[in-house]
Amino acid sequence: MYNGDIDKRMTMNVLEAINARHSYRGRYKDVPVPREDLIRIMETGLSAPSGCNEQTVSLIAVDDPEVLRKLHSVIVPPVAETAPAAICVLSQRINAYRDKCFAVQDYSAAIENMLLAITELGYQSCWYEGHITDDDRICDRMAEILNVPEGYELVCFLPVGAAEDDPVSPQKKAFEERAWFNSFPEHQGGR
Repeated sequence: MYNGDIDKRMTMNVLEAINARHSYRGRYKDVPVPREDLIRIMETGLSAPSGCNEQTVSLIAVDDPEVLRKLHSVIVPPVAETAPAAICVLSQRINAYRDKCFAVQDYSAAIENMLLAITELGYQSCWYEGHITDDDRICDRMAEILNVPEGYELVCFLPVGAAEDDPVSPQKKAFEERAWFNSFPEHQGGR
């Protein structure tokens, strides 16, 4: 596992990675993602904050083309079919402080850490959650393919790979429209 050495490819600082990261829904190059990179990405996810340190997040990296094919066969409509790898995020509902469960916060922090690591390593991804956890419960069929035991819920599918197309950054609202100091501005209306 990771021994603390800095990979020479990882030269982007965290602020650059945050600003460079965005959802990629294009085609991926037919180039494998080395397991070392998948391990580094997953380690960043597992290093994320966790409510009361309950560590409710587990991860399954998928780089076997046959397993990827099986997963894609149940994802309707299809997404990221050309990605050479993916990380499936699992969550456990464990009560932490005062019978509160922080599983959503835990896996959200883990996913964001992994998205930043994916960006820093030169890959692209997209956070697919609602698409697979909606009423049709695609996530349950995916979990069955991956032999996920009871007590774990598959909550996110992160494709990982090199972009075939040039990524396009989405248009963001101006800072002043969404961030202020000391109070909500009087001139800003509600929804």
